[in-house]
Amino acid sequence: MSTRDNLKVWHDRMENKSPGELSAQIADDAVFHSPVVHTPQAGKPLVMAYLSAADNVLGNDSFRYVREIVDESVNMAMLEFTLELDGIQVNGVDIISWNDEGKIQDFKVMVRPLKAINKVWEEMGKMLETMKG
Repeated sequence: MSTRDNLKVWHDRMENKSPGELSAQIADDAVFHSPVVHTPQAGKPLVMAYLSAADNVLGNDSFRYVREIVDESVNMAMLEFTLELDGIQVNGVDIISWNDEGKIQDFKVMVRPLKAINKVWEEMGKMLETMKG
């Protein structure tokens, strides 16, 4: 699959937030780079946990991807997003790379400004604790 095909699958899944579709897209040895956790989170279960929590915390009605940069040569895309979270404007970037099988291999999230990252950290922490229990 091409990077644009992989990206279409990602966007389709973002529309319906299906955990099954998310699981089908994540490689077993995927790595997630959180904007608020120092160490990379390796392995499908951890990547699933973080992306599922992000669906719940960030995936509100105001979430929009506003720009995409696609590099077919390395099967990677950068997606800029915006949303409002408890009255705070959040601006961020998802950097996604796919392996040769079209599975997400690496997912990095960056968020700005500091007020937004603090709010994301607070809300993601709550959501991850809820998911553990």
